[in-house]
Amino acid sequence: MGQRTVWRARRGQLITGLLLAAGLVGTSPVAAQDVPDGAVIFERECSRCHNGAGDTRAPAPDVLRRRSPEGILAALTAGSMRPQGGRLNGAERRAVAEYLSGRPPGGDVTGIGKAQCTANPPLRLAGRPGGPSRGALPGWSGWSPSAGNTRFQPAAEAGLTAADLSKLTLKWAFGFPDATSAWSQPTVAGDRLFVGSQNGTVYALDIRTGCVHWTYTAAGGVRTAPTFGPRPGSSAFALYFGDTGANVYAVDADSGEVLWKRRVDAHPFARVTGTPTLYQGRLYIPISSLEETAAGQPGYECCTFRGSLMAVDARTGDVLWQAYTVGIPQPMGKNAQGVQLYGPSGVGIWSAPTIDAKRGVVYAGTGNTYSGRTAEPTSDAVMAFDLRTGAVKWTRQLTANDIFGCRAGSPNCLEKAGPDFDFGSPVMLTTRPDGRDVLVVAQKSGLAYALNPDRQGEVLWQYRAGQGTIWGGIQWGAAVDGEQAYLPVSDIRLDTPGGLHAVSLTTGERAWYHAPPPLKCGSGAGCSAALISAPTLIPGVLFSGSNDGALRAHSTKDGSVVWEFDTNREFLTVNGVRATGGSIQGPGPTIVKGMLFLNAGYGDHMGRAGNVLLALGVD
Repeated sequence: MGQRTVWRARRGQLITGLLLAAGLVGTSPVAAQDVPDGAVIFERECSRCHNGAGDTRAPAPDVLRRRSPEGILAALTAGSMRPQGGRLNGAERRAVAEYLSGRPPGGDVTGIGKAQCTANPPLRLAGRPGGPSRGALPGWSGWSPSAGNTRFQPAAEAGLTAADLSKLTLKWAFGFPDATSAWSQPTVAGDRLFVGSQNGTVYALDIRTGCVHWTYTAAGGVRTAPTFGPRPGSSAFALYFGDTGANVYAVDADSGEVLWKRRVDAHPFARVTGTPTLYQGRLYIPISSLEETAAGQPGYECCTFRGSLMAVDARTGDVLWQAYTVGIPQPMGKNAQGVQLYGPSGVGIWSAPTIDAKRGVVYAGTGNTYSGRTAEPTSDAVMAFDLRTGAVKWTRQLTANDIFGCRAGSPNCLEKAGPDFDFGSPVMLTTRPDGRDVLVVAQKSGLAYALNPDRQGEVLWQYRAGQGTIWGGIQWGAAVDGEQAYLPVSDIRLDTPGGLHAVSLTTGERAWYHAPPPLKCGSGAGCSAALISAPTLIPGVLFSGSNDGALRAHSTKDGSVVWEFDTNREFLTVNGVRATGGSIQGPGPTIVKGMLFLNAGYGDHMGRAGNVLLALGVD
């Protein structure tokens, strides 16, 4: 009997035993012969998207094999793949999970290991009774240290200067179990670091040692940065975050106890990708989806998702308002296969909302239209919503006619699909040297703009940093200080990806350009100089992570590299989980009190898998 036959027989016996234990099958000996073949199911149901070729954004099989069976099952039942998983029965989902992972379910999904803290005192927070004096422990909450989403950390809070960079060393590393992407930006408050993970576990770690104070397991993967703040009506503090199942949570920051949980959108492909923003007792939640990927499936009724921005009471989770970016989809006839079509749809919000207290508005960038006879005027736009009511104050569309709702060759495709030029980067609100407020926005088209917040987003200047692709142009973020905007370029599908631009806030003229440096990853799939992650600023220094696995610090004066750290290796972790670095996509580093925290590894979107959180500090 060959090895494959033995493996299939053992797998059949194991699955049958699990099904028997769960009461899902009877005791008939025929049951063992009826165990589904995971390889066959995967080829039939999943391989079209997960084949590792073409424009698919789904992880390839070799990346999926790094995940645990529990993680794959979670994705199929409660995560981003739940609509596809809903077409399978329980035995089929389990067979696929075991086939891909190469092992049966079992084990600790949190990966705490020996890293449990020996004590769990209350969070030591500046100004809190029993804590240090006010201002003694700076922090970083959510996507950016300020609600303007500039990604600039002032010197007093950073505790790190250009002169300190040569002294930065690795203090500890933490491995995310069951993960091929480390995709949640860390939040720091007092002596704690809070971070989400691909398998849905949210961790509270000690910033000095990396030991685990508590964990909370969400229903889906958590890629948003946790947002930290006071719980209205009490002396407690809370964390707020979203998951890939379109759930939003508030948990107690001291204990991890859930305070409330709310499903913010019932659509099966809805998710919360952008970090919620907390302001004056309200949580502003951006809602996006992956329906445009599902639209490439034969027989799919494209499309019905509606992007929106929601405001909830931070104390209770009660909805205060929900502002949709597109109207209610209506039947639009049938495609050549006789499948019912709907529109308009899409226009999701992928990034953190930006607060403008002076004008009483919250800004959000939007994505493309999924379906319809014409693209929506709110797509690929900056929208300003009233903070109190959610009423739309103004919309400034920056790319028109972008209907991108399927994969080439699908019957749902138009003759010519739009360019897919979403705004994945948050709107950045800052003040120019002349004292004038300005909005800076960066787009997957490769263009960046300065908009006038007092004239309904009138364009003050535009600058082309990249050529633009469905993976960006400028993908997940940019940064601004008081003088310049800093624009990292992806262009990952093109021959010459990467490059970093600095642009004058006042004129939009280039201050400097830094060409892509030599690759740290050598060669192979996913090894490129694309800059897909958001950069982080401290006075005089810009930190930018690359798809090649390196984090580089650039002088803001001329763009020269003044320090770098290569994550392309395996790290010894405090929790004993095997962990490696990899492509740096999505969030950038969090810098607080002389410490730099960085997630490395991104196993899809043409990246290289990894699963490590790194803590670097000055000796």
